Amino acid sequence: MAFMRRKMKTIVFLNALVTVIWCASPRCNPEYEFLGRFCKKTEPEKPKCVDIMMNYCDDMSYTHTMFPNILGHRTREEAELGPEYLLLSVVHNLLNGECTPDIRMLGCSVLVPRCEKEKVLKPCRSTCEAVRKSCRHAFEGIEMAWPYFLDCDRFFVSDQEGCYDPLEGLRVTQEEDQASIDNTPEEPHTVIQFSYQSNTQMNSILKKTAAQCPEIATTYSIGRSVQGKDLLVIEFSNNPGVHELLEPEMKYIGNMHGNEVLGRQLLIYLTQYLCSEYLLGNQRIQSLINTTRIHILPSMNPDGYELAAAEVQGTNDPENEEAQNYYSWTLGRGNAQNIDLNRNFPDLTAVAYGRRRHRHFRSDHIPIPDAYWFDKVAPETYAVMKWIRSIPFVLSANFHGGELVVSYPYDLSKHPLEEKMFSPTPDEQVFKQIARTYADAHATMSGNNSERCGNFGSIGQDGIINGAKWYSFAGGMQDFNYLHTNCLEVTVELGCDKFPAEEELYTGWQDNKEALLTFMESVHRGIKGIVKDADGNGIKGARISVRGIRHDITTAENGDYWRMLTAGIHILTASAPGYTRAMKKIHLPARMQKAGRVDFVLQKAVVEPDIEEDYNIPSMGTYERFDPYNQFERYAIREQNQNREERQEKPWWWSYFSRAHGSAPTWLLRID
Repeated sequence: MAFMRRKMKTIVFLNALVTVIWCASPRCNPEYEFLGRFCKKTEPEKPKCVDIMMNYCDDMSYTHTMFPNILGHRTREEAELGPEYLLLSVVHNLLNGECTPDIRMLGCSVLVPRCEKEKVLKPCRSTCEAVRKSCRHAFEGIEMAWPYFLDCDRFFVSDQEGCYDPLEGLRVTQEEDQASIDNTPEEPHTVIQFSYQSNTQMNSILKKTAAQCPEIATTYSIGRSVQGKDLLVIEFSNNPGVHELLEPEMKYIGNMHGNEVLGRQLLIYLTQYLCSEYLLGNQRIQSLINTTRIHILPSMNPDGYELAAAEVQGTNDPENEEAQNYYSWTLGRGNAQNIDLNRNFPDLTAVAYGRRRHRHFRSDHIPIPDAYWFDKVAPETYAVMKWIRSIPFVLSANFHGGELVVSYPYDLSKHPLEEKMFSPTPDEQVFKQIARTYADAHATMSGNNSERCGNFGSIGQDGIINGAKWYSFAGGMQDFNYLHTNCLEVTVELGCDKFPAEEELYTGWQDNKEALLTFMESVHRGIKGIVKDADGNGIKGARISVRGIRHDITTAENGDYWRMLTAGIHILTASAPGYTRAMKKIHLPARMQKAGRVDFVLQKAVVEPDIEEDYNIPSMGTYERFDPYNQFERYAIREQNQNREERQEKPWWWSYFSRAHGSAPTWLLRID
């Protein structure tokens, strides 16, 4: 009986189980149709507009979004766990508040796109491009790539395709804030932060400045240091990136010696000042930029600066001032190869001395000897030489530290056994005028009571000195400028302390600001003009000679030229191969502040052998020969690549992102 009861219970249970299974929602399998099971296939639920519930995107101008989003995240939770949202959550701190909330809101427009009538709207490409243009430098400043999900071509659309401005709400707020600011009676002024910057921060400032003044400024790199750092130049002009006819070009170079840093800082401040004052309507700055093409290289030796800054910071002990002064005088002076860049240029001064008695020889456009390339040429030197040769610079200054004086060529003594011998160039009077322009405009440099450092003996009291009379050396940059190009360069020593304390930077700026501006304005002294043929075409490479000065300058691509001269009467000659000479007598008044216009028209003529000899000196080679055997390519580039491979260190922020996710977001890393 008991067995029968158990059997009956089992049958009842199985029947119940079969009933449950039979009544359960059947799977849609065509094989079951013979059993009479016809299943209705369910349609997937269409995505709908939902509320934005992501904390870092809750201030968008709209309130609804849709998943999957533009990046393919299927749910809000999936989007919140992604590295893209993590980046948006910390971008304010990463960029030190720069470009936020613009970047965050632009990213939110991709992660939580606008949803209307159950349809996703994409953000406008024009907004993305504007943000990228003004903010890309901020990411480069922390060595981070522009985020892939902010690719303007990939995730954003044009106005014609129907888009929306993700920063619309932000613009309204900014306009309201600006209106309240406009009602505040405050004089506009330039704000500069007087502190030291790392190389990355310096480049970020330059790019940010160019982005703030895109109509008058641009940045470009002339090459890389031994350790792969950009030698970044910022240019100011009313037509940046273009050489304009008869517009003179000048340059400033700082930090040639890595441990001489005040010049680097002054040039950083100068770039910010020029941009800001131009926008504020400063007529002096506007006139300067509208009539001059200005190139500024704040750091020629970023590797040396990095070493010097680290050592000074490490020895910043008030009780050990002697050690601090020692380190500031030694460490970081040379580049990463320990090459003194101001001894690394071709020694054309010795060539000039050796040939100065030649009947037709002149001290200009001396070719670089082939033998120079078989010594060690620093990549920084190579880059600057190519830069100098590519632009028709008229005037230049490079900034150093250790004394308070302006020195001018020649730097190499004309007698090999004399270490301190007055060794003038043919343009001695012009160079003295140029040097005095800076020294006299400086707050203390030319005063009789000015403190002299005495590091290289007596230098006089008027603030200027002939370089070789001060102390002689070969391979300097200012001699190279003078003997190889049209450019007249002087060296400005900014003070006794090569690496001054941060609290002294403001005083340094105040002492030098007027001198920096006045020196740039002085590029307009002398004469300028165009050398043309009878048909009105500019003649490239024509020579402009001044009687009594054995140093010619040559015309630029379109036949224009600039010749700095002192006041007085001068006899000029214009000549070119295949043309007759033309001569003019001019008078430059002492108080003339703008360059006088002197044009020449040359007639075609048969080239005579004795005239041709003026242009090519036997065994001198040709001016166009530059690294003819690719020696630099053979060792310098290879060495740079090896150094770069050895330094494959990740940026400081990398560990934060790589630890937060299973797969590291390599799209954040820049690829040079």
